[in-house]
Amino acid sequence: MPENRTIKKKIGTKENIIKVSSILFSEHGYRGTSVRKIASEVGIRESALYNHFKNKEEIFISVAKEIFTTPFSSDEANIKESALRGKSFLQKYTMQYKLLTFDKKNENMFRLLMIELFQNKELREQFMNEFHNDNIKTLSEAFFIMMQNSLIRSADPMMVAYEFISTLFYIRLQITLLRFDSSSTTSLSTQFEKHVDFFWESIKV
Repeated sequence: MPENRTIKKKIGTKENIIKVSSILFSEHGYRGTSVRKIASEVGIRESALYNHFKNKEEIFISVAKEIFTTPFSSDEANIKESALRGKSFLQKYTMQYKLLTFDKKNENMFRLLMIELFQNKELREQFMNEFHNDNIKTLSEAFFIMMQNSLIRSADPMMVAYEFISTLFYIRLQITLLRFDSSSTTSLSTQFEKHVDFFWESIKV
């Protein structure tokens, strides 16, 4: 029992570090946020923070995961069950993407991540491995299952995944740029749903 309480406490502390770091990064930027500041806001010693993360880059990557996470588990059974729903799979995926796009905290972190990706090789490598590849893998597996079940036309599932997610990413980037200049994004609010409709019509059997 004591061991279980220790594990739960560690998990709780780690989640709190990520939560606090997300706020600090979005408000002060990557360079303006120090490990000492994060530890202070969490209410732990700086040395204790290193029990959970090896450095600031690792904390930043953990925070950024929420921005580019896939809405579906990488569990094969879960992907298959969701993919068999065809268009509704894409709608659910896209809705999650849209919610993250219009979330203020995630918007600030997305903007910050775009800057840091060009300045930090380690962040670039981890981003490609943990976020980009995971999303492409999930989508390509889903499209492959749809092809096997004659829901969509046969093609290279990875290329179909690239085609689908690239438009979502572009819409997200466009919205972020408009909001950065305090411009209206009303005209883009339905683009996510329109993309799913258009894309599905182009691939369905």
